[in-house]
Amino acid sequence: MSKLEEELLKKLSIADLERANAYAKDLGRGLQIVRTFPQGVTIFGSARLPQDNKYCKMAYDLGRMLAENGHAVITGGGPGIMEAASHGAYEIGGRTIGLNITLAHEQHPNPYLTDCLTFEYFFARKVSLAMSAKVFVFFPGGFGTMDEISEVLCLMQEKKMPKMPVFLIGEDFWKGFDKTIGKMISLKMISAGDIDIFHITDDINKVVEAANKIGHPKVSENFYDGFREASAVVGKN
Repeated sequence: MSKLEEELLKKLSIADLERANAYAKDLGRGLQIVRTFPQGVTIFGSARLPQDNKYCKMAYDLGRMLAENGHAVITGGGPGIMEAASHGAYEIGGRTIGLNITLAHEQHPNPYLTDCLTFEYFFARKVSLAMSAKVFVFFPGGFGTMDEISEVLCLMQEKKMPKMPVFLIGEDFWKGFDKTIGKMISLKMISAGDIDIFHITDDINKVVEAANKIGHPKVSENFYDGFREASAVVGKN
């Protein structure tokens, strides 16, 4: 290896170390805030839907119902579905946590957050959103939502995270997804039992029922500590 190559490698190694430190700092900040509130219901969905969209109205109602039952509402902190769910919970004095992200088009936190933290890196944000959840809810969304649901389902399938109730809200929207899952099963890409990991429904009451069944974990407890599974059992129709 030439002297020039050695110098270049040294510079690259320093850059990699700085990058790793930045990742660790972002993740550490996220885990710190996660430890300040009991696990609640993490809600995902499109940032681009207007508040008068039917799914935003459902998210608003769900946020309100969860807060009425004492459950914290956790979202990505932005507009669209996230704002609607936060708004519903905030209006009646519920706790609404927003785990926001710095984006090229500047995603600003919505005004209905009692707690907010902005991340630089998606993976650190996703870890924090997951560790905040005793129940997962996915409303219709784009690539970001699909990325999040795919990762959650994969990690539960592979037993890399504890199993929690997972709801996909919007039967009409998610029927194509469900059909694709069926093809995966027929081709033996996944097991037939994997379909039980998630539940597609239009009934937001089922989310509240699952959260109530799990109850209210203490702030000092987290289902990820020792990989204890949530106690709610959610089946498919």
